[in-house]
Amino acid sequence: MTRPADHPEVKPPKVGVVLINLGTPDEPTATAVRRYLAEFLSDRRVVEIPAIAWKPILHGIILRTRPKKSAHAYAQVWMGEGSPLAVITRRQAERLAERLGPRVHVKHAMRYGNPGIAAAIARMTEAGCTRILAAPLYPQYCAATTATAVDAVFAVLAAMRVQPAMRTLPPYYDDPAHIEALRASLSRQIAALDFAPERLLLSFHGMPRRTLDLGDPYHCHCQKTARLLGEALGIEVDIAFQSRFGRAKWLEPATDRMLAGYPAKGVKRIAIAAPGFAADCLETLEELGIRGRETFLNAGGERFALLESLNDSDEGIAMLQRLIERELAGWLPPT
Repeated sequence: MTRPADHPEVKPPKVGVVLINLGTPDEPTATAVRRYLAEFLSDRRVVEIPAIAWKPILHGIILRTRPKKSAHAYAQVWMGEGSPLAVITRRQAERLAERLGPRVHVKHAMRYGNPGIAAAIARMTEAGCTRILAAPLYPQYCAATTATAVDAVFAVLAAMRVQPAMRTLPPYYDDPAHIEALRASLSRQIAALDFAPERLLLSFHGMPRRTLDLGDPYHCHCQKTARLLGEALGIEVDIAFQSRFGRAKWLEPATDRMLAGYPAKGVKRIAIAAPGFAADCLETLEELGIRGRETFLNAGGERFALLESLNDSDEGIAMLQRLIERELAGWLPPT
């Protein structure tokens, strides 16, 4: 059949994958951080306080005081290419694209900040992607992370006349591929240390306790990841939750309190890992690597090692490839 001369160009259909992480300010400045926090903390999935009560706190207190402090923290870990989270997530997408080859169009996006989810999906559809897998890089499901990323994806689709078919990557907290990648990565890093840790602490991002009471499975997912990883490593591990904020009751035990209490219990040499983070960021590099180290050493600790997240390591990229190829079953042509 001959296409009419005035028929618009039809690109060959492609399959797309968009890796989604939380987000980061564009620069380590108070202005950029304020813009980022305003978007992040206005999300009703993130802060489940009625807007009439939350907005005066957000705009009257938090956005006036927190950006300068956070900008200083970002400046301590900022890389030459930009924010660690942005740099590493981009590298993950680039390495994954190399492994998947021309049959898959891979992009990365941030739920808050740049590059945005809408822009990533627009670029993919313009390139001819008629089928897209949205992959939130959160091993453990949480409404404040996984759900809001998926919300944003489908909000983009809701505004489109011609929509691509869409799939989403499920949580992979207990997936054998994820546990094995963590085991291999942490084993390699621990073996390279110049001391033997007396304890391995697994620190997950904290959430308000009410999220568990409301049915969010995040706490259970973190516990299972920790248990399976400890079994895979063949050692007993501790679990804690970091990044407490405000006066509400948060998931416990708290990471900072665990670190402060170790030396009094005779634990003077520790390693800490954050298996809930797909990429190192402010919460791992500054909160754990700088402030956590200070807390532990000031309490009488002697040796402290922050172990890297999976990032764009061989173990991490091989895991992502395995998970994503499984979710693309039926969409990819035979190799």
